[in-house]
Amino acid sequence: MLPGLAGSYWMDSTDATSFPHLAEDVETEVVVVGGGIAGLCTAWELARAGRSVVLLEGSRIAAGTSGFTTAKVSALHTLTYARLRRSAGPEAARLYARSQQEAVEHAAEVAAELGADCELERVPAFVWAESASGLDRIREEAEAAREAGLEASLVAETGLPFPVAGAVRVEGQAQFHPRRFLLALAADLVRLGGRIFERSRADGLHQNGPCRVTVRGGGTVTASDVVVATHYPVFDRMLLFPRLSPRRELVVAATVPADHDPGGMYINAEQPVRSVRTAPFPDGMRLLIVTGESFAPGSSGVAQRFAQLAGWTRERFDSPQFVYHWAAQDIDTTDGVPFVGRAPGGSGHLWVATGFGGWGMSGGVMAGRLLAALITGEQPPWTGLYDPRRLHLGREAVPLAENQAKVAWHFVGDRLRGRPGSAAEGLPPDCGTVLGIDGRQCAVYRDPDGRLHTLSARCTHLGCLVRYNEAERSWDCPCHGSRYAVDGSVLEGPATAPLARLDTGPAETPDDGPAEPTEPATSAAAAGADG
Repeated sequence: MLPGLAGSYWMDSTDATSFPHLAEDVETEVVVVGGGIAGLCTAWELARAGRSVVLLEGSRIAAGTSGFTTAKVSALHTLTYARLRRSAGPEAARLYARSQQEAVEHAAEVAAELGADCELERVPAFVWAESASGLDRIREEAEAAREAGLEASLVAETGLPFPVAGAVRVEGQAQFHPRRFLLALAADLVRLGGRIFERSRADGLHQNGPCRVTVRGGGTVTASDVVVATHYPVFDRMLLFPRLSPRRELVVAATVPADHDPGGMYINAEQPVRSVRTAPFPDGMRLLIVTGESFAPGSSGVAQRFAQLAGWTRERFDSPQFVYHWAAQDIDTTDGVPFVGRAPGGSGHLWVATGFGGWGMSGGVMAGRLLAALITGEQPPWTGLYDPRRLHLGREAVPLAENQAKVAWHFVGDRLRGRPGSAAEGLPPDCGTVLGIDGRQCAVYRDPDGRLHTLSARCTHLGCLVRYNEAERSWDCPCHGSRYAVDGSVLEGPATAPLARLDTGPAETPDDGPAEPTEPATSAAAAGADG
């Protein structure tokens, strides 16, 4: 039994959006693909700078990872500063700290400017270790963060209800309701003349002459510049796929009395990773939000991982009453720094924001400011730090090789493990599996009423075989993290086309254009789980 309702509190406590589908051809100065925090912030910053902007979202805005995040707006990203100081030097760490802390301050300023009722709270952020063996890393991070310019200190006590060996504490951070912040941003974007189109999945990019972005089952946007802010880039030509790896993070949320609030945002520096924060909740309670149990998309045992996370929460906090559980997807880069800027392999008018590594709230705000500055002719001092065209083979060789080996193994190995089609007869209700049927690899799901639904198991991105995620009722690709609902519609890119349906005729596909997508309550698709 999973803890609480399947769904995100952020989604459950806000109204659904209803922007139109792009059915006709339009022209604009900048088209932004992706309606999460990075895309919305970029579009808003550009509109505020006087540019005409069109934003395309394949599902609903602020309803992917940005609607399923932990929503920490923090410049303290676990052990980032010690790692950056060692690998890229003290100046890189300083630029990272300055850009991220300015993003924290900017988010607070924008929320106040727009009068957004997003429950923004200024709180300290902590990275803790419980074991004496982890204390040296905590000391190093505190020193590196302080040297990078953050208001950081090493402390022996926190507000957590259990002892720690030590923690890094950084003042002046923030937490908020991400959907309320982003919906306020979207409303102001429209006020400024920006146009938002939902259920408008970009599936083609042409860069000869003016850029053109085509929408599946819809129109075309012609623009001078294209920003791809889809979490995992949906266009292969950027040459970034080998340098990105997806992972999922689980979240459990429980009510606790207000006097049980630990008074800050927390993440540990040990395994298993646990992240903790609270948020305002009705009736004077606080919502305790605990994140962890990182795993690669397509991994088995997701329900057991939820149980482990809930068990840890019960052990550490007094009588939590679970009300929600959900999941989000993060994208890591091979050198641990996001890719934000001019896309490699593009025409010079193609821009990208991806790879926030679980820190998409501060990262998304930073990306919006950076991309808007670059497109309008400015050059912030951290441009080179985040430049997607950078390549540091000394730091990236091992993760590059690991990413490629993983994809190759799944692409070949999964095909050798096809199961016989007769297994479909014994498939229980509300279960799915991949079977070999008549020489084809099929994704077979039996719904609660006992009906079988059969799809092609080949991911429409690059052809890897999907796997069934029993806890989230989705088909997940282990190669690049694409995810599909049980009807085959796309939940998460980089795939843009649905899985082919095999149960109602050859090569039929669900309509992935203007129709409302079928999405399990725990799906996620656009920014970062922890921040």
